Amino acid sequence: MLRCRPPVLGLGAVGLCFPTKRCLIQSSKIPNSPLKPLSSRISFTSDLPGRARNQLNTRSLLSGANPSSTATSAPAQQGEEVEILPATNDNHGGVIVEMKDPMDSRTFAFSLRASLEIWRQQGKKGVWVKLPIELSNLVQPTVEEGFRYHHAEPSYVMLVYWIPDTENTLPVNATHRVGVGAFVMNDKREVLAVQEKSGKFRGSGVWKFPTGVVEPGEDISAGAVREVKEETGINTEFIEVLAFRQSHKSFFNKSDLFFICMLRPLSFDIRKQDSEIEAAEWIPIQQFAAQPFAQKHELLKYIINLGLAKAEKSYAGFSPICIKSAFTSRRSCLYLNTRDLNQPS
Repeated sequence: MLRCRPPVLGLGAVGLCFPTKRCLIQSSKIPNSPLKPLSSRISFTSDLPGRARNQLNTRSLLSGANPSSTATSAPAQQGEEVEILPATNDNHGGVIVEMKDPMDSRTFAFSLRASLEIWRQQGKKGVWVKLPIELSNLVQPTVEEGFRYHHAEPSYVMLVYWIPDTENTLPVNATHRVGVGAFVMNDKREVLAVQEKSGKFRGSGVWKFPTGVVEPGEDISAGAVREVKEETGINTEFIEVLAFRQSHKSFFNKSDLFFICMLRPLSFDIRKQDSEIEAAEWIPIQQFAAQPFAQKHELLKYIINLGLAKAEKSYAGFSPICIKSAFTSRRSCLYLNTRDLNQPS
């Protein structure tokens, strides 16, 4: 049984007040020890001398907490136990709380405030709270305690809070989406081209290269091969990244990284599979390049020139090299110019 001196919740005349009393933390972890997944309880007592009991600390358990949050939850009563939220350490001096079990918002608010005080005493920095969509009732009390949205996915929302009175160094949400465009040419100097059923090219008659978005956890090379297969049914082998482009979209506050990839066809019979593709064909490169749209679209002109330069063996792009990392057991790809790298010095 370890003793510490976090404050006890009380309701003062203005906002939240916290009479400073002694509390007992029923946990085998000392405050400065590394956090493990834990669920401790704080049981508030009032066995201090009268002078100490009458001392008031108007600072909330969460520095800068919104006093209006008291309107939706009553103060903890004397002798009431408050659960400390289960948490694990991250790699940067913060903690991660991943809520899984149902909890009413009042109980959660008390637990969050008590937990923040413990983490503050331990010198923790950032706090990450992951709430699955099933626990959306906990979003409001989390925001009312000063947390802000970081990002959302279909199944959860992530909220963050910076504890110390220093510059907030928590990383922002992912800022880029990775796209791929595939240049696939056969021995007849025909390129694989598609027409879209939806999007900006719908009904325009424009032939374009197969394109798509790399999925989370997917390598660029694998994404390009997959997109070609999904859109045309053609099996391919990834050769090189020929170039890449960065563009920006203000509406979504995101940027796109678009990788232009060279692939070798391993099959030639087109079996259109993607429902968003109207048609797919092998088209002579001269006919493809002669399209009015291709003549006006600068990026498409560069892709054609890059593909032809590569096919004629005069251009070296970036080939994937499978490597190990010191930070994960999963292998990843390093893209580099292997032709010039392997030349004798």
